Amino acid sequence: MRKLLDQKLSRFEELERLMVAPEVLADSNRLASVAREHGSLAKLCSKYRRFNQLNVEIDEAHEILNGHDAELKELAEQEIPELKEEREVLWNELLDLTIGGNDANRTSCILEIRAGTGGEEAALFARDLYEMYTHFCMDRGWKTELMSMSPSEMGGFKEVVLGIEGESCYQELQFESGGHRVQRVPETEAKGRIHTSAATVAVMAEPEDVEIDLKPEDYRVDRFCSSGPGGQHVNKTASAIRLTHYETGIVVSCQDEKSQHKNLAKALRVLKSRIYEAKRMEDQKKRSEDRLSKIGTGDRSEKIRTYNFPENRVTDHRIGLTIYKLNTILAGDLSPVIDGLLEYERQELRSSFGKIDE
Repeated sequence: MRKLLDQKLSRFEELERLMVAPEVLADSNRLASVAREHGSLAKLCSKYRRFNQLNVEIDEAHEILNGHDAELKELAEQEIPELKEEREVLWNELLDLTIGGNDANRTSCILEIRAGTGGEEAALFARDLYEMYTHFCMDRGWKTELMSMSPSEMGGFKEVVLGIEGESCYQELQFESGGHRVQRVPETEAKGRIHTSAATVAVMAEPEDVEIDLKPEDYRVDRFCSSGPGGQHVNKTASAIRLTHYETGIVVSCQDEKSQHKNLAKALRVLKSRIYEAKRMEDQKKRSEDRLSKIGTGDRSEKIRTYNFPENRVTDHRIGLTIYKLNTILAGDLSPVIDGLLEYERQELRSSFGKIDE
């Protein structure tokens, strides 16, 4: 825990130096990127600096207790409990701010939803999840941007990608990654039988440009005409973009904008996030025994939640949470689930790192 905080503080201090460096001040794009990353770390690092200062003050007060000045010793005895109480409060706040590891303080992320098993019903469920997350983000005051969408014949989504920007957005949504299962009578069912369908969700931190150095020679750009469900052409110009990253084989398509340049910009954002996520997952596997999160790996194949319509029930299988308010949750009131996951992770962190070194 302290190692993670030291790393973040070191990066924060490096960013402080970069913000006044002539070569950064001369590059407006790089300055904006550095300023964004600096701002995302400011809250955590200011608290950690104060935490470190409190440790120094407590040590100094203990030294006074070992001295011979009676008046100073009396003041130190009064001061130490107050300093320790402030330090304990700060420690708990730091634990909360580090839920999510190195990416806890990200203020932007990419959310992908893909229809799984279940055909059209799965695509309709993917649309329900998209609307649920969109309303949740709206309630949080976060900015959302549709990055890419692949509609199905009946109005569902084969795949939809959403860009999200706002304070704590990644920290709150990070545990949504995985398999989501729905049990209900689908619109395509004539005999009223309950079916089980699935969709997968991936929440990826959006890296800064300086973190993923993506050069034009690192990927192939294919341009083609946009199309909708059934293959009919939306327009006759080659405005749609497909990017293929040579090293990882990751493919990203974007066709929702009429402008080729806008589609390319969106596709690059998604590609960078997928590359960053792939590297994060690789690093996580290498040190899986040290992984802080006990809730889940973020793997799409991991089944994490069931939405049961006949019982109006939502169950998160990772923490054994069951809520009989499916209708309000799908309407965007995800707080009971999100808060439950964050509290579980918070308790895990406190049990592992809750003691402060004296």
